[in-house]
Amino acid sequence: MSAQGGSATLLQRLALHRPELRAWAMYDWALSAVQTTVMVAVFPIFYIQVAGADAGGTKAAQGWSLSNGIAVAIVAILSPILGTFADVVAAKKKLLAAWTLAGALACAAMVLIQRGDLLFASAMFILVAIAASAAAVFYDSLLPHIASSAEIDRVSTAAFAIGYLGGGALLAAQLALIANPGWFGLEGASATLPVRLSLISVAVWWILFSIPLFRRVPEPPRRLEEDEPSGKNPLSVTVTRLYETFHELRNYKQAFLMLVAFVLYNDGIATIQRMAAAYGTELGIARESLIAAILIVQFVGVPATFLFGAIAGVIGAKRTILVGLVVYLGISVVGYFMKTAAHFYLLAGMVGLVQGATQALSRSLFATLIPRYKSGEFFGFYSVFGKFAGVLGPFLFAVLIGATGSSRSAILAVSVFFIVGGTLLLFVNVEEGTRKAEEADRATHVV
Repeated sequence: MSAQGGSATLLQRLALHRPELRAWAMYDWALSAVQTTVMVAVFPIFYIQVAGADAGGTKAAQGWSLSNGIAVAIVAILSPILGTFADVVAAKKKLLAAWTLAGALACAAMVLIQRGDLLFASAMFILVAIAASAAAVFYDSLLPHIASSAEIDRVSTAAFAIGYLGGGALLAAQLALIANPGWFGLEGASATLPVRLSLISVAVWWILFSIPLFRRVPEPPRRLEEDEPSGKNPLSVTVTRLYETFHELRNYKQAFLMLVAFVLYNDGIATIQRMAAAYGTELGIARESLIAAILIVQFVGVPATFLFGAIAGVIGAKRTILVGLVVYLGISVVGYFMKTAAHFYLLAGMVGLVQGATQALSRSLFATLIPRYKSGEFFGFYSVFGKFAGVLGPFLFAVLIGATGSSRSAILAVSVFFIVGGTLLLFVNVEEGTRKAEEADRATHVV
């Protein structure tokens, strides 16, 4: 077999054999840098140790929890409005570009943060978090338009794996910069400059690697329901559609049940993602060890996510997600007893094994349960449900830290979300949900 033929076969297996599929997946490479550096690894430590230096570790951790809760609460309100408007005016890519630019600018502004700037650091983080979450709504909503039902699980998991690789590659470079600034000609520079330059690199990375999507992925055509008149004011249609979609969720019972389950188990996933570095910092684990652990998550996540995508092709996305949730139960227990950097590395390996797979397969499973012509609207509500989950976890952390003076009880409490969410997921009838979504698509026409 020729090298070209072997490459084509590999891309076919990964469901990345068309230019638009590869271009769409590259946005995960771009966006994962925000998740890895700003949400999980570098910035949380910087927030606790520098911006929150005058407040103390516990108070700074509380501020971090509240900042996360505020950000996701705002996104929960905006997401369905933005998603519905994008469907009405056929502007998913334009809105994706706008939020990408806004988020990158806020990320670049983080270079201005100095010791004690807790309020400014919180404000910039909230802006970046809002922009990244809003961008994800439009990005995710493009998936059912470019991938067939046979490809969708593999495309979604491949994109997550590529995202892990991209976020990990940039984080590795940032770790080298932070640990050895002299290699980059920064001898004698302020102690915080390498971290602040790392945050600027995220802004550049985010914009640069989003370009393939804007060049290769077509804007999905607008679709009208049979009883919707053409030429109507887009804002009026958005409000009407938003109201109708909220009520229509009840007609897509399997998609709705999936969303409720997703709220609960994703609460646990998002909380572990967002609070791990702050928790490790509170326990006195060195910054270099914390960032190295995040690298473990990234690079374990690459093959693991591809592997779970293949497993989903055999046993189905729902069963594969349930396997991931069982592993997350173990993560909560390990987190409760964690004391050393070695424990944190073990935790990182376990998270890397299932984090990308559970989130990627949740995205693709939901996409099979909704009509494609309303993908923006339904993914707007998907984001709402997911972000409300992100509200509960950080606020729970803040409350339990205040009550106990430690994050240990909070990390163990997260296990409840995996148990209840997984139980509800068991009752989702994927075949029935897919059939209803396909029937709805056949009843619409393209404008």
